[in-house]
Parts: sequence; structure tokens; C-alpha cells
Amino acid sequence: MDSIRTEVHDFYAGLGTKIVDESHDQDTTDLHKCVAFIRDCTPNLEKANLCILVAGALGGRFDHEAGNINILYRFPTMRIILISDDCLIHLLPRTHHHEICIQSSVEGPHCGLIPIGFPSGSTSTTGLQWDLNNTEMSFGGLVSTSNIVKGEKVTVRSDSNLLWTISVKKSWQM
Repeated sequence: MDSIRTEVHDFYAGLGTKIVDESHDQDTTDLHKCVAFIRDCTPNLEKANLCILVAGALGGRFDHEAGNINILYRFPTMRIILISDDCLIHLLPRTHHHEICIQSSVEGPHCGLIPIGFPSGSTSTTGLQWDLNNTEMSFGGLVSTSNIVKGEKVTVRSDSNLLWTISVKKSWQM
């Protein structure tokens, strides 16, 4: 709320929107505050089929992009998708075997798996042109970029949290 324009504030206040001013907290990003608010207001979060789609989270200043990606790691049990005009990104927690359903009319074929924070000692995939088979990956070493999805399902298993990224097709955008 530290950078909201007066007319925007007044517009939403006039609609009866609950306005929460957290501008005193300069140690977290606006996105962090929003996700924490959603988490705190969602009863039975672990049972909720909740997905937070963050539009415009990518494609601007790199420090903001990095901060937005960091949110995925700060809230690893919540399904948060960062989307731009070109791609979407979400976290694949190491605690799960992932089956990703590809909606080929709106996403793909280019994709990647990126270990940030900790290296992956073993990552295996199916459904990619260049599948990984117990492959080690690390920032500063191998990362899986410019891969191609082959069908409607990709599976991923890793001993580390990974970022999944896939291209977004321009045809679905207005």
C-alpha cells in the first residue's frame, strides 16, 4: 500500500473492498503479503483445492522476478503459478512425484526444470524429448532448459525442489 495511487485506493474502498495496509512491513514483498493473507484466511488450507495465479509476475525488473520466484520457495505447500506473456513457472516440491498434464492448446512445447537453492542429486522425467534419468543438476552446473514436451503428460521425480517452466502460446491471449 506504500505506492497505491489515491484514486485506486478510493475506487476499491468505494466498492466496499477490505483494505489491509501492511506498508509498515518493508521486509516482505507485496506478493508475500498477499499470499500470506490468502493462507491465513483460507480454512483447512491443506484440504483446499487452492491455486494462486499471479499474472504479470515475470518480464519486468529482474530483482522483482527473483523476489516473486522466492515466494514459491517461501510457501512451498501452496500451489502458486507465476505467469507472463511468454511462460509460466511453478514449484515442484521434492516431497511429491509430479504428473503434469500439458494443455497443448495453451502451453508448450518448450519447457525446463531448474534447481534453485539446492542442487538436485537425482532427477528423473518422462514425457520430454530429452528425459532425465537420475540426473544431477545444479545452478552453475547442468540445468534442463530448452527441453520439449512430447505429449499430454510429463512426470518428474527429484530429491530437490525444482522450478518447472513451460512456454505459453500467444494464441490464447486476447
